[in-house]
Amino acid sequence: MGVWRAFFTTFGLVFLAELGDKTQLTTMLMAAQSRAIWPVFFGSVLALACSSFICVTAGSVIMRYVAPQHIRMGAGIAFLIIGALLLLGKG
Repeated sequence: MGVWRAFFTTFGLVFLAELGDKTQLTTMLMAAQSRAIWPVFFGSVLALACSSFICVTAGSVIMRYVAPQHIRMGAGIAFLIIGALLLLGKG
């Protein structure tokens, strides 16, 4: 995968995945309550950057030991379990 393709694919997927999730709703609530939008904005950007850095670092280490198809399978199973738990009201 080319560098720009990886960049835009990652941006698009993360952007869409983050829209409307509990992190975004919490960020909107914090901005509305504090009326200090710039500190809330920069705090949320830094938090997402830090968590993304941890995930990218962990992913690069895991890729040394686990085949990509096993990672995809594990992620798919984890999403199915989480979805089932949410549907059953356990999440």
